[in-house]
Amino acid sequence: MRVQVNAHLTREAEAIRRAVFMEEQGFVNEFDQIDDVSVHIVLFDEDTPAAVCRVYYCEERECHVIGRIAVQKTMRGKHLGAKVLRAAEEYIASQGGSKAMLSAQVRAAGFYERSGYIQTDERYDDEGCPHVWMQKSL
Repeated sequence: MRVQVNAHLTREAEAIRRAVFMEEQGFVNEFDQIDDVSVHIVLFDEDTPAAVCRVYYCEERECHVIGRIAVQKTMRGKHLGAKVLRAAEEYIASQGGSKAMLSAQVRAAGFYERSGYIQTDERYDDEGCPHVWMQKSL
């Protein structure tokens, strides 16, 4: 496995997010202005882009936020979601961060809980999909 941290949205990260969130899950508004201020992490399995996420510092929440975690369909079952999440946490720690937050699809909250995240009371709907904010001390 190889981790690549990028200061901009790469074509590999864009392709994985488009495939997972738009084509598989039907989201329309996948890309936004947060992409411009985020660090984009891509996990490669040999030379194949396999998983992605973005990380940005949120002034309002006073911590780093991890988002858009996605694993290429053909690469699932290899625990790559947990590995890209861990890479994001390591990046945050390297920046002096001690807390991470993320907005999880409610159906995926168990995955994040197994990685140490705790649900908050803050829930919302994004394009018909229920989400919950979660947090973890690093």
